[in-house]
Amino acid sequence: MKKTLEEINEKIKEGKAVVLTAEEMTRLVKEKGPEEAFKQVDVVTTATFGAMCSSGVFLNFGHSDPPIKMTRVWLNDVPAYTGIAAVDAYLGAAEPSERLHIHYGGAQVIEDLVRRKPVVLRAEAYGTDCYPRKSLTTTITIDDLNQAIMVNPRNAYQKYNAATNSGAKTLFTYLGKLLPQMSNVTFSGAGELSPLMNDPDYETIGLGTRIFLAGSEGYIIGHGTQHSPENGFATLMVKGNLKEMSPEFLRAAVFEGYGCTLYLGLGVPIPVLNLGIARKTGISDEEIFTSLVDYSYPARNRPVLKKVSYAELKSGWVEVNGRKIKASPLSSLFMARKIARLLKEKIRRGEFFLSLPVERLPEKSTVKTLEIKEAILEQFTKEKKDIPEQAKMYKDDSRCFHCGHCLSLCPAEVFVKTDEWEIKTQPERCSGCGLCLGACPAGAILVRK
Repeated sequence: MKKTLEEINEKIKEGKAVVLTAEEMTRLVKEKGPEEAFKQVDVVTTATFGAMCSSGVFLNFGHSDPPIKMTRVWLNDVPAYTGIAAVDAYLGAAEPSERLHIHYGGAQVIEDLVRRKPVVLRAEAYGTDCYPRKSLTTTITIDDLNQAIMVNPRNAYQKYNAATNSGAKTLFTYLGKLLPQMSNVTFSGAGELSPLMNDPDYETIGLGTRIFLAGSEGYIIGHGTQHSPENGFATLMVKGNLKEMSPEFLRAAVFEGYGCTLYLGLGVPIPVLNLGIARKTGISDEEIFTSLVDYSYPARNRPVLKKVSYAELKSGWVEVNGRKIKASPLSSLFMARKIARLLKEKIRRGEFFLSLPVERLPEKSTVKTLEIKEAILEQFTKEKKDIPEQAKMYKDDSRCFHCGHCLSLCPAEVFVKTDEWEIKTQPERCSGCGLCLGACPAGAILVRK
């Protein structure tokens, strides 16, 4: 028994598609079995709303007059990375403000932009002939930007560890505030609503899958960083248009003593193409387990106290060695349910169509820890030296990638191109004028000693 995506999208177009949220599908499978659920249901909507630190946006500011090649950029005193182009920058959600430190950061700037609030842009540059301006300060809103493209390296963690703290002092972590003497447990993820828990074999989730991202349509663009399916920690890399996103589903946050993060709403519709998908989307919180880890120990030595189900975590209490400990989520189940229902209604109204991945996520991926080694420092900056009179130049073929920039610089025609645009040299013609020195972007033109 199988259905095709084309058939399902046609039913969506005609307003005849049967759509359930993942929680509704779980109940249906439990009551009537996966076979009947497969016959009845066309699409299952999944969702999560949680802290996703590994998020950020590419921003294009446009050119000023005179133009500037931005080498350092701040948005409300939050540094953005500028090593991509003259007026492009990547603002990371977890980047802290230079003035307010961990209490304000990239996440807050991103939310301010989505809320159409003015943001102070400050930039510095070293000045070039084509980009002479060396600094600017101005105010922008998201509507002043040419593009604001959210590209998140790691979102929608399949499941996190749950955390507690048996130590004597309070710990401030990415899993929230952990009280001493195992006085609380925190956890993240939406359990049976979680996208990657409902399609663990990635039949419908992969490169090109259309998703709900912070109130707009977005896409999965591959597996995320730290993707480790063998350990139960699959992740997604996603993109979307920040200009179309809603502050209802994108919220900046601060974890006490830890720093800034960005809460995102992400929903993935799963077409019920076969009986296996119907069975997998019927997964329940009782069947989803994660590790309860003691964070009072160093990272590599943290003991797993027990395997705990999401049903137990969501109950508000976790039992450890006969002791009941209060448990609280960091992800919002309320918002996840809201997104799953909203996505359900969009599909039922014919406002959201499904796409299958052009490439499935990898089922195996190695995640290594960073081994600290003795650093070997290499001198990258060298003193500029005067060109000796009548110095002879030569081309290092191992560096040359044959761009051809040297062709127009040499008056002696030392550099020539073949019909295939391979750059060859006639070193005997070099007069030593030095016009080509320093001009090669690959650093392939050198002084012969």
